[in-house]
Amino acid sequence: MNKQTVLDSVKKQGVSFINLQFVDIMGIVKAVTIPSTKLEEAIDNNVWFDGSSIEGFARIFESDMFLKLDLNTFAVLPWQKNTARIICDVYLPDGEPFPGDPRYILKKQLLEASKLGLTYNTGPELEFFLFKKENGNIAALPHDTAGYFDLSTDLAQSIRQEMTESLQDFNIDVEALHHEVANGQHEIDFKYADALTTADSAVTFRYALKAIAQKHDLHATFMPKPIQGINGSGMHVHQSLFDQNGKNIFFDANGKYQLSETALHFIAGQLYHARGMAAITNPLINSYKRLVPGYEAPVYISWGQTNRSALIRIPRYTVGREKAVRCELRCPDPAANPYLAFSVMLAAGLDGIKNKMTPAEPIEENIFEFTEAQAQKHQITTLPLNLSLALQELEKDPVARAALGEHIYQNFIRAKTSEWQDYKLAVSQWEHDHYLGVY
Repeated sequence: MNKQTVLDSVKKQGVSFINLQFVDIMGIVKAVTIPSTKLEEAIDNNVWFDGSSIEGFARIFESDMFLKLDLNTFAVLPWQKNTARIICDVYLPDGEPFPGDPRYILKKQLLEASKLGLTYNTGPELEFFLFKKENGNIAALPHDTAGYFDLSTDLAQSIRQEMTESLQDFNIDVEALHHEVANGQHEIDFKYADALTTADSAVTFRYALKAIAQKHDLHATFMPKPIQGINGSGMHVHQSLFDQNGKNIFFDANGKYQLSETALHFIAGQLYHARGMAAITNPLINSYKRLVPGYEAPVYISWGQTNRSALIRIPRYTVGREKAVRCELRCPDPAANPYLAFSVMLAAGLDGIKNKMTPAEPIEENIFEFTEAQAQKHQITTLPLNLSLALQELEKDPVARAALGEHIYQNFIRAKTSEWQDYKLAVSQWEHDHYLGVY
């Protein structure tokens, strides 16, 4: 879209306000709202704002920044027809991209792939819960008692359909929607695209679904493990690399699982850097309560095709669908900042390609049932057990650190270390239940 197209759309659709959106380093949506009468000026001259109070952005004495509008992301909010949104890039006063802007970090990493003649495509599956509210407050009470693909006890079928219609208004191509395994858990899948478009869509997905849930007096949460004892929510990410001619370079008709040597190098890179990426793909203390055996979440660093306990799974090949050959990274969760997650995932894969890494043999058995001896035989390692260990692994991984850039790396480590320290000092309900009446 160009300037005139956007201005015409605003006038035709009766839009009065424009939300100029960006995200902080945690992936939380922020916005500066302007009247539509100021849109042309904003397009021509950008919009200045104070970044000193945004998580991971700037100190007070260097707070001035401006937003540059990406007009291709213009869309009217389906639930608020007088308001549109435009996703923006963040710049410093000297006109340089702000190194703390997650969208810029992903663009920078995608440029590295483009230098190799490659386009990085991603397709995430974001699971979420719908919870009831009590007296206007969020409660961890599932909206229904349905299970996987259930219909008769699924109370949210019409809500998912409304969510899908809203996503389609944002030009997000929804492919399927269904109830997930746990009570109150759902999934809406959309078509893969280049990683920047997909990251924009994932951010839009999260706040759009929250808005639609709010209309029904419900709360949509992307918290990875909101309820003990049932499945948590993941964000499995399907990935592939295409060349400049639109050919999927992961495909080789004669390769194992129809994978090319390049695909195997890419997979090896992600397996090698899995521990270093974990703090970004699984950024919450709560993330590591999902990553435990027994709930379909991957724990062991391995790969395979039929094995859903593996970290990386290769979906089966269908003859004639060469473009669909891909690998699926199963550890990320929907609380991750998609711009940063895709950045470190791509950097890890490219490192595997550049250094011609070779993955270990695939494992098709259920690793959750392995004995310690079997795990040692296959030299299987695990993801970090908690956020603190994940931060330590990130510190030791130069590829993941470089993909984030020093500004985001330092601010992310600072914020998450503080979060961990607070958690360590907190007294939990579990402690009350087990100790208060005994000691």
